[in-house]
Amino acid sequence: MDKLKKVLSGQDNNDDGDILQAANQASTLGWGTRMKGFIACFVLGVLCSILGTCLLWIPRVGLILFAVLYTFGNVASLCSTMFLMGPLNQLKRMCARERALATAIMLTCLVLTMCSAFWWKNNGLALLFCILQFLAFAWYGLSYIPFARDAVIKAFSVCLK
Repeated sequence: MDKLKKVLSGQDNNDDGDILQAANQASTLGWGTRMKGFIACFVLGVLCSILGTCLLWIPRVGLILFAVLYTFGNVASLCSTMFLMGPLNQLKRMCARERALATAIMLTCLVLTMCSAFWWKNNGLALLFCILQFLAFAWYGLSYIPFARDAVIKAFSVCLK
C-alpha cells in the first residue's frame, strides 16, 4: 500500500535497481561452483566451435551445422564469464562505453548468422557472419586486457605501411 501511495503522489524513487540487485544477490554461488560453471560453459563453447569447424566439410548441411555450432559455442563462451562476475556485472561490462560497439556487432552477427543459415539459406553470408562473429568476439575479449586493442591497432598499422 505504501508503494501505491508513493507512486500516486509522485514520490516513487524507481526501485528497478534494487530489484536487479536483489536478483543478483539471490543468485550468488560459491567460488568453487562459479569456477566449475565457468570451466564447463567455456569447454562446451570451445568443443562446439571445434565440432562445428570439423562438420563444415560435410556436403549440403555442413555450413548450417557449422554456423549453428559455432554460434552456440560463442554464446556458451560468453555466458561462461557470467559465472565469474555474475550476470548483472557481466551485462554492465558488456554495455560499458569501451565494449558497447563490439558487443552490438557481436550480438548482431550472432543473429544474422542464424538468419542466413536458416531463413535466407545463403551459405556465403553465413560464413561471412561467422567470420565477423569471430572478429567481434576477439575485439570484445581484447577490451578486457589493458592496452591490448592499442597493440593490435599498432601492429596492423605497421603491417599496412
